Amino acid sequence: MMSTIQRSLARREDELRASMSVDDAPRTMPGAAERGSEVRSDSQMDRDSATASVVASDAARHPSDSERPFQRLALDQLRLMGALTPDAKRSQLAEEYRLIKRPLLMNVDKKGADIVDNSNLIMVTSALPGEGKTFSAINLAISMTMERDRTVLLVDGDVAKPTAAKRLGIDYEVGLLDVLDGSGVTVAESIVQTDLPNLKVLPAGRRHERATELLASERMANLMDEFSTRYKDRVVIFDSPPLLLASESAVLAGWMGQILVVVAAEQTPRHAVADALSRLGQDKIMGLILNKYRPSLGNRFGAGYGYGYGYGYGSGHGYGQSPTADADAAAPPRESQGSV
Repeated sequence: MMSTIQRSLARREDELRASMSVDDAPRTMPGAAERGSEVRSDSQMDRDSATASVVASDAARHPSDSERPFQRLALDQLRLMGALTPDAKRSQLAEEYRLIKRPLLMNVDKKGADIVDNSNLIMVTSALPGEGKTFSAINLAISMTMERDRTVLLVDGDVAKPTAAKRLGIDYEVGLLDVLDGSGVTVAESIVQTDLPNLKVLPAGRRHERATELLASERMANLMDEFSTRYKDRVVIFDSPPLLLASESAVLAGWMGQILVVVAAEQTPRHAVADALSRLGQDKIMGLILNKYRPSLGNRFGAGYGYGYGYGYGSGHGYGQSPTADADAAAPPRESQGSV
């Protein structure tokens, strides 16, 4: 009988221990849970403080290594706008962006016909709004993440009218301008890790009346140097404001090694393209992407693929095409791109 009682008491003791392991205090003892909570809070505060010190120290040494927890990409939203998604099959869109990205990556690796500084800093822009630059920047970034040995940072550099991050499903308040304005926001606090392991996004941040000056500042120079030299495998893609409407685009262009100008077929005036290109420096590798191009059967070959992609240096501008929709306006029916 005594043995049975002892076993019963032992089981009861085990149950009490199990209850204590959940809340660190016995639920059956009045006041003990509150005291345990206080002890736990003090202990947790000590651990949190130590963790914060480590994170802050690590962020100071590696300002772009300590990004926020990942956010899921809005893949359904991207599909609705006709954009390339990581799970895309072998499509015409995917093939065209393979053609577009290949010379870019050759230049990044210093294996192209021309060698420039900061070749891993790539700006996607246009002469005027509504030509598809944001759509093209997103597609290019996602296409590059399909490379086995590349990581991509997509920067929403259209600080006057930021849309790239939101189209990816990222609605985060701080970003590039907050890093530059001296408010104490760090790169680590601003970069968002997506659920696509090798894609990170830097939103534009809160609007600033002196955005152009911030983008031209010494702080920006240091940031661009960090982006261009820190990681050998990283490609940084900037979605830029239109060249003819915002002074920020010309400032951003000064930091870039490669620039893609999106041109809308049968929409962008030829003189606007010429004017936009004249605002870019002659020390950049520049390419054109013709968007909203509707080719006839005589302009295509094979299984519906486009003509490939070329590049120019300085005033010798290149040409390119890829089937796209226009993401800077409401997405129209499927369109294609062709050489300019």
